[in-house]
Amino acid sequence: MTDTTRSASQVADRVAADDWDALTAELDEHGNALTGPLLTPAECRRIAGLYDETGRFRTTIDMARYRFGSGQYRYFTHDLPDLVRELREAFYPRLLPIARDWARKLNRPAPWPDTLEEWLAMCHEAGQATSAQILLRYGPGDWNALHRDVFGDMLFPLQVVVGLDAPGEDFTGGEFIMTEQRPRAQSRGSSTTLPKGHGLIFTTRDRPVASKRGWANGPMRHGVSTVRSGHRHTLGLVFHDAS
Repeated sequence: MTDTTRSASQVADRVAADDWDALTAELDEHGNALTGPLLTPAECRRIAGLYDETGRFRTTIDMARYRFGSGQYRYFTHDLPDLVRELREAFYPRLLPIARDWARKLNRPAPWPDTLEEWLAMCHEAGQATSAQILLRYGPGDWNALHRDVFGDMLFPLQVVVGLDAPGEDFTGGEFIMTEQRPRAQSRGSSTTLPKGHGLIFTTRDRPVASKRGWANGPMRHGVSTVRSGHRHTLGLVFHDAS
């Protein structure tokens, strides 16, 4: 199959060009952080256009059927488009120090090796050998319920969603939402408007929260608010595979 998403630009350079000290501080404080531009408008259109190339995907999920919300998403096969693969490979080493630091603060194992290839091999050996990279499409009235993308015991604590359409132009509504369960307090919510071509790094399951006794676990969930008009496509990069 011919790959139509290959770009002459260097995806790794775009990821590296971000202010990673600022992104790390934002993740530590809020559990999510908005990146600079990762994809050009043309690259966004190409990736969104892959949605109708069903041979690229292993399965399609109708969210209403499973009571996940409303809308549809598709899981890529392991034969990823070049841009998707390059983005994932570029992010892993940048996110790895944050993942290890969070594990240290929460007194948890940090099983992640230095390379994504080694980590995915560990996932496969543990029975998690199915691709978890996602292309999502929402139309008017669609939304995504609050959830976590935990597909087994082999878990990477951070993931990335990339906006492929322009909010306010291609669609309205559809904000990325997160809730944080706070100890002995009401849950706290946040929302992010995801610009076209930008990414949002966010916690897969939880994050360390400073407390009087050291570090506590702050459980978090994510979802998408109702799309009011137009169509919203996003690319989901998950750094562990599914069982």
